[in-house]
Amino acid sequence: MSTPSQVGVDVGGTFTDVVLVAEGTVTTAKVPTTDDQSVGVVHGIDVACKQAGVEPANIKQFRHAMTVATNAMLEDTGAKTALVTTAGFRDVLEIGRQDRPALYDHSVKRPEPLVPAERRYELDERATPDGIETPVDPDDVRDIAASLNEPESVAISFLHAYATPENEKVAADVLREELDIPVVASHETLTEFREYERTSTTVVDAYVTPTIAAYLDHLTERAADRHLDPPAVMQSNGGITDSDTLTEHAVTTVLSGPAAGVVGASLFESGHDGIITFDMGGTSSDVGLVCDGDIERTSEATIAGYPVHVPMVDIETVGAGGGSIAWVDDGGALRVGPKSAGAKPGPACYGHGGDKPTVTDANLVLGYLGADTELGEGLTLDKSVAHDVVSDLATEADLTDAVAAARGVHRVANATMARTIRTATVERGDDPREFGLVAFGGAGPMHAATLAADLGIESVRVPRASGVLSALGLLAADERHDSSRTFRGTLADLDNAAIEERYTDLEEAVGTTSTTDGLSITRQADLRYAGQSYELTIDISGTFDRDAVEARFHDAHERVRGYRLDEKHVELVTLRVTGSVSNPAPELAHNGKEDMPVGSREAFFDGEFRETPVYDRMTLAPETAVDGPALFEGGESTVVLPPGWTATVDDAGTLHMHGTQLGGNR
Repeated sequence: MSTPSQVGVDVGGTFTDVVLVAEGTVTTAKVPTTDDQSVGVVHGIDVACKQAGVEPANIKQFRHAMTVATNAMLEDTGAKTALVTTAGFRDVLEIGRQDRPALYDHSVKRPEPLVPAERRYELDERATPDGIETPVDPDDVRDIAASLNEPESVAISFLHAYATPENEKVAADVLREELDIPVVASHETLTEFREYERTSTTVVDAYVTPTIAAYLDHLTERAADRHLDPPAVMQSNGGITDSDTLTEHAVTTVLSGPAAGVVGASLFESGHDGIITFDMGGTSSDVGLVCDGDIERTSEATIAGYPVHVPMVDIETVGAGGGSIAWVDDGGALRVGPKSAGAKPGPACYGHGGDKPTVTDANLVLGYLGADTELGEGLTLDKSVAHDVVSDLATEADLTDAVAAARGVHRVANATMARTIRTATVERGDDPREFGLVAFGGAGPMHAATLAADLGIESVRVPRASGVLSALGLLAADERHDSSRTFRGTLADLDNAAIEERYTDLEEAVGTTSTTDGLSITRQADLRYAGQSYELTIDISGTFDRDAVEARFHDAHERVRGYRLDEKHVELVTLRVTGSVSNPAPELAHNGKEDMPVGSREAFFDGEFRETPVYDRMTLAPETAVDGPALFEGGESTVVLPPGWTATVDDAGTLHMHGTQLGGNR
């Protein structure tokens, strides 16, 4: 009998990526993403299994990252949701905060609330952080249940339910008795203060839960047809959980796919104090940070314009990917994205009916991609069609020819992504020149060296499985569960024993969620100076000690914010606990033996087309060294090595690229 296998499947906007590990051998596949993502997922597994000669029934571990929740929010296709809230607070979703997405743009519009006014209901109840002042009347809740107009889910968010949830528990129990639909209560989703963010997160949870549940049901059925177990799913926090747990808190998947990519990239940090992870796919580019082995995480994010406050990998996303459409704005300037050609029809060069120029079409015109380059499941590229649509763009932009337009598209896309990297580093006090760059995704390795040069980054790593690295990251991810609770007070006035008691409660919560043995617990706390409206998250080592925690906060505030106020009172705001179960990453083997190019083609460097060697990176022998310019194909992505850069291959097939011409290459 053969050894049981593992499979990880990541769904992107254009392609669905598969990594299958069987008996120490890694097999990868890339297939087009389908409208019903579950169809493409099982098809990708079939393709990978056929290539590896493995029966799907022999797969012992099936892990999955998806974009279902994000797509539901972006495309407004989530559940018809109702909101039940405290009397006087029905418009919290609409009022939001005073900040504007664009400070000086008076015409900017916020997204419409996920729950319109006619589906928001008020209850006469009141709680404070110290207890119940007005208990909820169950008959009032039943009246609301009877008046609901066929909702598909209900969100409940009462004032101060994060600290005193009794009223919310009563309302949730009654609604679950009366209704046969998901009911999501804020004290179960986010036990933290700030009523707008807590209400928004709860509503998003209720909005995406039916969609996620239906999708996982379909996928589980299709997997069962192949004798596969239900998938374990990547959460936004970079950890894996089982499907049943996930459907109770679907909001935790809003960054499922990008989180898997950062986990995969973190496997290649060795030799650096930190890395910037750069994932460029078909519709967007995602940037994250890994410092000293730790993935940067946050508990505050905005997805599709809606605050979502759950633990997640800290990722900056921009609408610039291989399928991003190039266009000319009203002022005659060339722009790229955020609109994408997606999987259907895709870039014009795919030959599936697309008629808009994209970044992929521009890269084909410039020779970075070849007409015979295979992207996924035998998909080849039509250079003549790409040339035609890019020529039309040149005419519209008043440029000389298709090459000039393609260069413009490439530069604009790079500038957009460079701004995103600066947002993730410079704007947070980090110097990108002190980091290495790990590039992946179908398009990332094509742009990585130029981006790195523009940012002054000397080192770029491109893993062997770079085209499907998010799927590989799934197989390396730990099981992970988070729990938090707001506990406010001036640090000097709090009792260490009382804080320890609350940490114990949180640890018990993550312990009951874990499905396997070997649970490891870590603690954190959110703190701030008295009078501040934002917090910093500090690691807590061992038993809570006020003096040690305060000293650590002062040091962290100085490092992140640039100053410290040692005489100022420090406030404790929120306690956090993470429970994780370690999962060993699959070992990557590379058996390449060649050190010579397999061909050449003309590619554009330094203002002209140059005959450029093309290497098959899947067959390159370890320790092979190549001077740029050069192109490396294989493994579902193409790597561009510009002049002034060198590349070497290590034992795992990773390309290590080093640049001497920094500050721009083209």
